[in-house]
Amino acid sequence: MSETIGRDEVLGIIRDRLAEILELEPAGIGEGDSFQDDLDADSLALIELVEAIEEELGERGITMRIEDDDLEDLKTVRDAVDYVVGRLG
Repeated sequence: MSETIGRDEVLGIIRDRLAEILELEPAGIGEGDSFQDDLDADSLALIELVEAIEEELGERGITMRIEDDDLEDLKTVRDAVDYVVGRLG
């Protein structure tokens, strides 16, 4: 049985995992932050983030795959949150 997770929880997952990958404080990561411009996240960091999100959701019984083609459209933290929430919807 999969539990439904809300937008705030998705944001928390993304923020926490991104903070681990980029070695930043989670509180310093805002929804409007650009992965590249504000957070200095390269494409490898984004791939790590995708894997981390998929893994975290998998642990909660939610199977979701983020397609590589979609990755280039995710420019900000908000884009990633909206994408995941939309796929879970």
